[in-house]
Amino acid sequence: MTLKPWILTSPASRGIGLQLARRFLKTTDLPIVATTRKNLDETRTTILEGLDVDPDRLSVFEIDVTSPSFIPYNSHSSADPSIDESTLSSTASQIRSTFPPSSHYLHLAFFTPGILHPEKSLAQINYEDALSTFKVNTLGPLMLLKHFSPFLPRKSTTLSTSLSTSVPQNKAIMAVMSARVGSISDNRLGGWYSYRASKAGVNQIVKTFDHHLRTSAGDKAWCVGLHPGTVKTGLSKEFWSNVKSEKLFSPEFAAERLVDVVSGLGSEGGEEARGKCWDWEGKEVAP
Repeated sequence: MTLKPWILTSPASRGIGLQLARRFLKTTDLPIVATTRKNLDETRTTILEGLDVDPDRLSVFEIDVTSPSFIPYNSHSSADPSIDESTLSSTASQIRSTFPPSSHYLHLAFFTPGILHPEKSLAQINYEDALSTFKVNTLGPLMLLKHFSPFLPRKSTTLSTSLSTSVPQNKAIMAVMSARVGSISDNRLGGWYSYRASKAGVNQIVKTFDHHLRTSAGDKAWCVGLHPGTVKTGLSKEFWSNVKSEKLFSPEFAAERLVDVVSGLGSEGGEEARGKCWDWEGKEVAP
């Protein structure tokens, strides 16, 4: 039996995550699951605003992957969150009822949590800020993988072949937000100790999880990391003036490019693209 696909973007209350949810509603006919840590009705209204789509395709669930808050990829908060899996497990259980694995599978997921404390020197490193950076940027995606990877297809799963060209064909993909500064070989300037290290950790998690998927799903499920470029969100706000206008992207543009990149991975039949980090232009970011 061919299972029915669905899409997940977490979080989706603003920034890139919000625009990903809106793009999938516009360019596919698949059910979309979006998450937010609070104000579910407000988030639903924001995602649907101005779209001529069937609103029943959108489900919004609560996920608060950290305590006190699940901080999306546009935050510059100094909060020190602690991992809290309760909303993750609760939402996973609700989704299991909505999209039973016996008849559905997760075809595409984007995990985009992130915060930034840009230390320019060792003297600027604050222990609590550095710790929160790892909790949100590295452990946040790891917990999302833990709770939602069971919805991915297995080797025995028959995937849908009636898919929009705006999503990957013949495979499911979990995409995790990384960053070019997470590349060790590309580190030519130094600084940003905790952020660089947290994103390098993301790249290692992506590679390790993709090895697991090779065993559990074969070529039917991949994991990749993504670098969106410099996006005009709260996370990068203090650096906007240092970026050329043509390289400072809107969240809408970033979402469009990342979806196009992910959808094109492995289009020529090879598996060399899996387990790696890719930038908004579709170029590999070296580890």
